[in-house]
Amino acid sequence: MKVEIKARNNEELLEKIDEMLSRDATEVYINLRPTKIILVKILEKAPNVKVIKCPPSLYPKVSKKIVKALSQMGIKLVPANHSRGRPKKYDIGTLKLIEDLIKKGKTPKEISEELGIPLRTVYYIINGR
Repeated sequence: MKVEIKARNNEELLEKIDEMLSRDATEVYINLRPTKIILVKILEKAPNVKVIKCPPSLYPKVSKKIVKALSQMGIKLVPANHSRGRPKKYDIGTLKLIEDLIKKGKTPKEISEELGIPLRTVYYIINGR
């Protein structure tokens, strides 16, 4: 079972670990730097954990001793690929469809009406985002 825990500070993170983790958790994501105290708490609450993920920007700041100790226990500490920013509104299929319709000679206005996408957005997509 995957569990994602986000907090504003270490104290809040420790509280959320207590509340959210259980024995069946095998993968845990935390949004703060994994310190010894945080990792011990994770291991206490989720003894079957196999993967602990943290943000890629914080991963280099984790002690090599901690990574090695976890590795010896069979637990991987890895940087997570969490996307940042606003989620995409239109999927790759829709973008490809717009591209194909332009190649077939449709005008942006026709594409906008056909797909129900604002005209301004169609122009934005056509002009390379």
